[in-house]
Amino acid sequence: MRPLILALAMLLLAACTEATATRVDERTFKIEGPGMGMVTDAPNRRLAGRLCPKGYRVVDSTSHKGGPDRATDSTDIMTIWTIRCI
Repeated sequence: MRPLILALAMLLLAACTEATATRVDERTFKIEGPGMGMVTDAPNRRLAGRLCPKGYRVVDSTSHKGGPDRATDSTDIMTIWTIRCI
């Protein structure tokens, strides 16, 4: 029972740290990284590599505290990238 609970907790934690991407135009994507309490680009790089297997260029990068709309009182830092596939 204990390993099952530990495995479920790890799965839920992994789901919370996934970055999301939205298409802006044909080769441009906006990637929103999770708020993790620190500035990190690791989730963004993994997702950018999946979206653009031949490579990408970072057009814009911003970091701010709060959620995607900054309406929450969260102190976690969220990173937003705009990338263009090569």
